[in-house]
Amino acid sequence: MTQRNFFINVITILAMKQYIQIDCPFCQSDDLVKNGQSENGTQRYRCKSCRKSVQWEYLYRAWLPEVKQQIVEQTLNSSGVRDISRNLGIAKNTVIAELKKKPLLTAIPPMRNT
Repeated sequence: MTQRNFFINVITILAMKQYIQIDCPFCQSDDLVKNGQSENGTQRYRCKSCRKSVQWEYLYRAWLPEVKQQIVEQTLNSSGVRDISRNLGIAKNTVIAELKKKPLLTAIPPMRNT
């Protein structure tokens, strides 16, 4: 490959790069600027309109609604706290904290076989 062809390929690749428009989840403004990085290196953004900070990529999965739903489902299927934490790969204290937020789940008496 000649040097000229290399530069043409690089320019073509750069032209194909796509940018994704992101909006503030709080005020729906598109006026976001970079605002440092989290401890694990993911980019943080700050909204110039409402001045709130947001991070798009999380490594911590326990905040996801799907995980919270799985905690509830597994609790209703009589799984224990340690079992749920092992299955979902989250801390047992996180499972306990989530269950405390759901008072109806703690009020359900255990099922007994008669």
